[in-house]
Amino acid sequence: MLAQMVATYAATLNASARRKFYPIWSAAPSLLLGLLLTGCVTTVPPAELDSADPGVKVAGVGYRSTIAPYVSLRPVSPNSWRDQNQRAAPTPKNEQ
Repeated sequence: MLAQMVATYAATLNASARRKFYPIWSAAPSLLLGLLLTGCVTTVPPAELDSADPGVKVAGVGYRSTIAPYVSLRPVSPNSWRDQNQRAAPTPKNEQ
């Protein structure tokens, strides 16, 4: 089934549609060369720091609570559902 769909798709492409993709294929060798050369780039090693040296400067560590803005909402006294409905209901328009 897949082979038939691929064959149908390939048959429907005309010569002008194939020429649309020519610039991409002409740039492929230079893109491939660029990708291969990026693997050859050398990096500068980080400054040699001894982890056992107590004089090495490090970033400070601070405490920040993950639930700092939390406020407990319980216990809450129950309200009448009728009062809550009256507050949520739209105000009636004055009939004139």
